[in-house]
Amino acid sequence: MDIGMIGLGKMGMGMAQRLQRDGHRVVGFARSAGTRARAQEQGIEPADSIEVLVHVLQPPRALWMMVPAGDVVDQTLAILSPLLSRGDTIIDGGNSNYKDTLRRGKSLSETEIDYIDCGTSGGVWGLDQGYSLMIGGDEKATNRLRPLFATLAPAPDKGWGRVGPMGAGHFTKMIHNGIEYGLMQAYGEGFALMRHKKAFALDLHQIAQIWRDGSVVRSWLLDLTATALAKDPQLAGIAPYVADSGEGRWTVNEAIDLDVAAPVITLALLQRLRSRDPDSFSDKLLAAMRQQFGGHDIRHE
Repeated sequence: MDIGMIGLGKMGMGMAQRLQRDGHRVVGFARSAGTRARAQEQGIEPADSIEVLVHVLQPPRALWMMVPAGDVVDQTLAILSPLLSRGDTIIDGGNSNYKDTLRRGKSLSETEIDYIDCGTSGGVWGLDQGYSLMIGGDEKATNRLRPLFATLAPAPDKGWGRVGPMGAGHFTKMIHNGIEYGLMQAYGEGFALMRHKKAFALDLHQIAQIWRDGSVVRSWLLDLTATALAKDPQLAGIAPYVADSGEGRWTVNEAIDLDVAAPVITLALLQRLRSRDPDSFSDKLLAAMRQQFGGHDIRHE
């Protein structure tokens, strides 16, 4: 099956390689000539424009977008959609907000172009281990592209599925990422507690390795934690700054809109925000208040 890949970042390139390796013809577009050259070295046919990409694919076409969420998706669709015909399919495999997906899909449906949202998880490991795919969209269109999804997933019958109508894929991926925030925060806090128990001189890498087998807290995140601690037990040189892609915020907003309590995910998000403030005014003010009401000492910089 032919597939056009728009966006050849680390994840898009890995997906294109996995498809190509399984015998699919992959034509890829990226803005950077250097990226297109690297794709060609991997057996991916490069296209130097979206127009060329669409032209060389046989209809009905399947175009997979792996571009950053937000305006870039709308800009890409503005170029892409007028070039397509009835029966063609666009797959948004990025981390778009599901509300934007619903808006975009409604607009495309008027031209009878199928729009599939595919929440994609797996990161840089997906090339070898496969990607978890949460798919939303028309059932007939999804079934037509089954060979693509089965190739990208960990196994043809595992790790992927149509979870609902258009928007459901990105909604599910949003919640997935919110859960990820909570799991990561719990691991971080637990290992921090063990590190601060100086009297036991705990070997955190050893403990992570023990927990990887048989423990109820074993997981892929724990596997990755063990790998990180093996490389650098003290995590020297890593700044305590944790970024976020935005999906944790969307998850918390959705919890508020739906009147669903999500304290763990919410606090995990707030901890990430807290990590970015090396000169916390709120903490300074807390110290100042303690000094005002109780005469407590202030530690000066």
